[in-house]
Amino acid sequence: MNHDPQRHRLHTTTTIAATLIAIAAGLPLSPAVAAPPNSYAPVVAREDFQTTMTRMKADKARVMKKQANLLAERYDLDDHSAGNHKMSMGKKIQSGVRVKLQPGMTWTKLANMTPAEIRSSGLFPKGFLPLPHPNHPEGGMVFPQYHIDEIKKQEARDLTRFDLDYDLPTHFLPDYPPAIYLTTRPDLGDVSQGKVVTIDNYYELFNGILNPKQIEGMRLLVTPFPQQQFNQTSDRRSERPHRGVTCFDCHVNGHTNAATHLVGDIRPQEFRHGLDTPPLRGVYIQRLFGSQRALKTVEDFTEFEQRAAYFDGDHVIAAKKGVNVLERGSQVHFMAEMESILDFPPAPKLDIFGKLIPSLATESEMRGQAVFFGKGRCSECHPAPFYTDNLMHNLKTERFFKPHMIHGRMASADGPIKTFPLRGIKDSPPYLHDRRLLTLEDTVEFFNLVTGVNLNTQERSDLVAFLLAL
Repeated sequence: MNHDPQRHRLHTTTTIAATLIAIAAGLPLSPAVAAPPNSYAPVVAREDFQTTMTRMKADKARVMKKQANLLAERYDLDDHSAGNHKMSMGKKIQSGVRVKLQPGMTWTKLANMTPAEIRSSGLFPKGFLPLPHPNHPEGGMVFPQYHIDEIKKQEARDLTRFDLDYDLPTHFLPDYPPAIYLTTRPDLGDVSQGKVVTIDNYYELFNGILNPKQIEGMRLLVTPFPQQQFNQTSDRRSERPHRGVTCFDCHVNGHTNAATHLVGDIRPQEFRHGLDTPPLRGVYIQRLFGSQRALKTVEDFTEFEQRAAYFDGDHVIAAKKGVNVLERGSQVHFMAEMESILDFPPAPKLDIFGKLIPSLATESEMRGQAVFFGKGRCSECHPAPFYTDNLMHNLKTERFFKPHMIHGRMASADGPIKTFPLRGIKDSPPYLHDRRLLTLEDTVEFFNLVTGVNLNTQERSDLVAFLLAL
């Protein structure tokens, strides 16, 4: 075959031009001009800030409507509280299974099917599949509106994104503001005084309660530092240049407000997991940090978050956007010391071994405890008293469905995930590492199916009652 250098140069030039035009217009690249796999974020913005903001603002309604449709297809999103059951600060707990089944299917029928039968017939509930980020191809930190409002009120720092809003209804989220319990001063109970702790009030709240190192750790935990979407460069997602976010913007009051993000440790983008912010309560008994990273100390986790996780796990772009390099011997140590005294909420029905006190528990709770430590096999991964084995486990949910794309998120194998503690679990909805389970009832149905323990209706109900007592 004859090779024509001039034609080759023309083809190459045309391909490059087409690529640049597509990039400038914000259009997806065609397979013929698709970029090769790349682990790094672009250091140089492809368009000016005003163009990016105008384009993304115009597309925001479409993006959020798409996510709303996905949620409505998966879940019953109505506000149904669980009788008298409340979180530590009094917010009503949502009740009932919210994941929708296909017409004619029941949870009992589904639990009696094999994973292969469920996979081949496409009957795995959509609410049990990975939950995409509100805009998965874009990603980044997204905060509930009530937290945005509070931080704007206290600090005049605006956590609004011009391209995205938070997606889940407020009634599925934790108490706000959540209580703060300290291992060092259990006699005080909640020390938050009903306030969201920020740079404006941390000193008045904790001077005289914490030691100087812990106070300095708290100051750093509520100090804004640059982050991927909130920084002072032109490739941010806030209208104005931004001081950044704080550790407690997600882990508000050392707990959680269910802010979401994408994990920084997976590439490419469609395989990155959505993230449910876990509580910092009880980190003193944990031995693994990060849902999959398996960092070995809270110091490692604190330093890693600031150096890389704030910037999608990309230390190159972090250098551009103003990474806060913490000093390990003092700053990291102070922050970790503060984090390590955040306690679980009181559980008055539990004895010193983490089991129910019979005289204080209901019959349903006692039956649920028997299921938890018996037929349900829950305690094999969540042993008392803190209800975690500090290990990682692979649930292999891919047995139940065929890999497919969901709004930019590839639903496939999740891999091993750390065992989160169940103490105080009623205070931290939604559940699982990516927020896919909205209630404890959803969570029980999920594990009943995935583990194959085949609990009956009464056993599942009693198990929820026990979890609410932890």
